[in-house]
Amino acid sequence: MELSVRNISFGYKEAEYLLFHRLNFHITSPGFYSLFGFSGCGKSTLARIIAGLLSPQEGIVQKDHIHTILLCYNTERLPGWLSIGRHLESVKAKRVSMQDLEFIVDQLGLHPLLGKKFFRLSMGQKNRANLARYLVQDFDMLICDEVLANVDEPSRNHILAIVKEKFCKDKIVFYISHNVDEVCFFSKKVFVISGGTSETKRLVEIPGIDGIKRQRDPGMDELVQNTIFKVLMAASSSQGRER
Repeated sequence: MELSVRNISFGYKEAEYLLFHRLNFHITSPGFYSLFGFSGCGKSTLARIIAGLLSPQEGIVQKDHIHTILLCYNTERLPGWLSIGRHLESVKAKRVSMQDLEFIVDQLGLHPLLGKKFFRLSMGQKNRANLARYLVQDFDMLICDEVLANVDEPSRNHILAIVKEKFCKDKIVFYISHNVDEVCFFSKKVFVISGGTSETKRLVEIPGIDGIKRQRDPGMDELVQNTIFKVLMAASSSQGRER
């Protein structure tokens, strides 16, 4: 399983400069990966290019043994005419058993919400329900764009640990978040978009912790903090080395 972004150049018509110029990066195995950068740096644009929703002016996205890429994002809405439970059952892939569906519902804390309509949920509940509808579908790669932005930190940590344990042995999860701590802890690699607002962005690759369970440990805390420092420095640098 491999994803190769090769020499991607992209810019919006109204912009004075290219957002990306001959951008390259590679994912060569299943696992949990993250994309980090400050607001407006192009994270969502790159996600849409990878998912095939935007076409670059130059370059290609090459996929080997990746047949289905799903993109979920923070502001999505579920249809208002179905309850959460009925919607999850309607989109569930055939390969997903009812036991698997029950597991996802349980781990994402959705049992009390199954009979409710989407518009009646809080923002955090909407985020969890939206993520669940993608987890029960067929995918080889799931891109999550700020999909847990409104969920509290303990719940996010639990959900990300469950996603890693259940899906990342044979699938790619590409997680986009402004939360640098969770990005560094859970990811096998962190791809950092660097470059100022008036220049073409670069991509810097930094090894993550690739952790699962958050536990208080002085050695681990120091390792996480060191990784956070590297990621923030890369994101704020206009001289980041392109990969």
